[in-house]
Amino acid sequence: MTALGLRSAAIGIAVAISFSTPAVAAEPDGPEELVTRSEAIRISVQEQVGTVAMKDAAEQIALAEYYSVPDRKLLWVDEKGLTKRGKAVAEEIAKADDYGLRASDYTLPNLSGFDSGAPGAVDKLAAAELKISAAVIEYARDARGGRLNPQSLSKNLDPNLYLPDPAEVIGFIALRSDPAAYLRSFQPAHPQFEALRKQLLAERNGGISPEPASDKPEDMIIPAGPTLKLGVNHGQVALLRKRLETPAKEGADEYLFDDELRQAVIAFQRAEGGKPDGMVGSGTRGMLNGRAPVSTVSGQKKIDLLVVNMERYRWLPHDMGAFHVKVNIPEFKVRVIEDGEEIHQTRVIVGKTHTQTPVFSDEMEKIVFRPNWFVPNSIKQNEIAPYLRGGGGFFSSGWDTSVLRRQGLRIRGANGRDIDPDRIDWSRNDIRRYELYQPPGPRNVLGLVKFLFPNTHDVYLHDTTQKNLFANSVRAFSHGCVRVQNPDKFAAVLLGHDQDWTQQRVVSAMHNGSDANNIFMKNRIPVYLTYFTAVAGPDGELTQFKDLYGHDRRMLAALKGRPIPAGLPDNMEVVHNPNERRAVRRSSRRASNPFASIFDF
Repeated sequence: MTALGLRSAAIGIAVAISFSTPAVAAEPDGPEELVTRSEAIRISVQEQVGTVAMKDAAEQIALAEYYSVPDRKLLWVDEKGLTKRGKAVAEEIAKADDYGLRASDYTLPNLSGFDSGAPGAVDKLAAAELKISAAVIEYARDARGGRLNPQSLSKNLDPNLYLPDPAEVIGFIALRSDPAAYLRSFQPAHPQFEALRKQLLAERNGGISPEPASDKPEDMIIPAGPTLKLGVNHGQVALLRKRLETPAKEGADEYLFDDELRQAVIAFQRAEGGKPDGMVGSGTRGMLNGRAPVSTVSGQKKIDLLVVNMERYRWLPHDMGAFHVKVNIPEFKVRVIEDGEEIHQTRVIVGKTHTQTPVFSDEMEKIVFRPNWFVPNSIKQNEIAPYLRGGGGFFSSGWDTSVLRRQGLRIRGANGRDIDPDRIDWSRNDIRRYELYQPPGPRNVLGLVKFLFPNTHDVYLHDTTQKNLFANSVRAFSHGCVRVQNPDKFAAVLLGHDQDWTQQRVVSAMHNGSDANNIFMKNRIPVYLTYFTAVAGPDGELTQFKDLYGHDRRMLAALKGRPIPAGLPDNMEVVHNPNERRAVRRSSRRASNPFASIFDF
């Protein structure tokens, strides 16, 4: 027999002895037990930890490493069953649906009918310990945005995810006196998240906002969840017991739905005129929460909308910065936030459906007055090169450079000097080798100022010459960058905060200052390009914006485990004003002439 086999056999004998009859001491003063109950559970935990299946390898390693430490104390169970800490954490995870997560995603132990003296009790307790620890790690990850891989849904969903270190999660929760509160702290701390969460609770309650927590049983809310019936072991059963004032018998599991609780449910259903089946589904939940059953068709659509937008708050850091810029793409708005208060708001133009503004965050490093526009390689190759080909193709003789002159575009060579485009053999030279730029001036597509936060998407905020487009309610006309209305005021707010600039100084720099005037920020400003299609107002009213790029549909499908839908919404669906409808039709016609669409001719 191997050394490991001998060890396992010895532990098995010791555990059997310690849980049956007291050990016979070899010496008169020897130990009464070779292995205590707690030690036996801990040994079983170490033996079972490798069998726990988790979604992420790092999480599985963190769990194994935590319990591999000798003499590691158990977190959630003792020899009698779940401890107070274990029950608190299990109950918190059972309320995951209240935060837009799904309680059924986390495997919690079923200790119904647990008998500490029964065969297999040690292994059952060890398994319970591991299940709760695994659920804690997974819950923390999901609460911080780990449920989805945004890039798998769209290349234009590129937020910085702030996922917790699983080793730190399990390590810190072991030290906390209130582990449930620690677990809850992974949920987004943004006021809008909490406002949407209240809307979610209200919608699941039939549109009735739940009252603040009360000690009165009739005021307790039973959140949405699985059907509670005879034999079910679930965290909500404890809430149901409190609501119906039916405590578990002494020594019994309060999370187990037993026959006494079933009779209490039947009595309640009869008193309320419901079907007395003794099961708590959506209808009985509604009666328990003070309403009659209602249709959930329209309500489910709202619930889906709320859950998707709550999920997006998990993509943002807990602390977005005391001073930051936030663009909401579907709303066509940019806001400047200082100490939690909005100090500036204005309209923006965002990317078309086929040239979308991406969702990501970065830091603004500088503001450039009277900027050059440097043409990206994608536009050089895909949109300008076809004009240079003329009638004979890109690699044949004959080309037309008049489009460059018409748009004031210049070509700069490797030596930094401008080159006459007619002196370049475009049949032999790749346009991407050359720097194409548009110098400052009244026709520059960036207008008089741009706001730079370097990023891989080559997207930034800037002025525009097409100011008439700000009058439209649907403003998806750009090539991906964000065009800002009244950029002088926007710049004055940013530079006034960072460097005490006045509005007059900003206007002077825009109209009378030097070209390509780079003003570097003394303190970088966080910029968040977001995609929220639902916003809760201070009066509780929910404002919904059109799913411009189809991100809602894809996220919802992923959250529900369904195939990801392809295609994009039609812009015409969100245009109602006849003038705007004509503008979109013009934009659609220009799609066959994309270079023209950049300059609006």
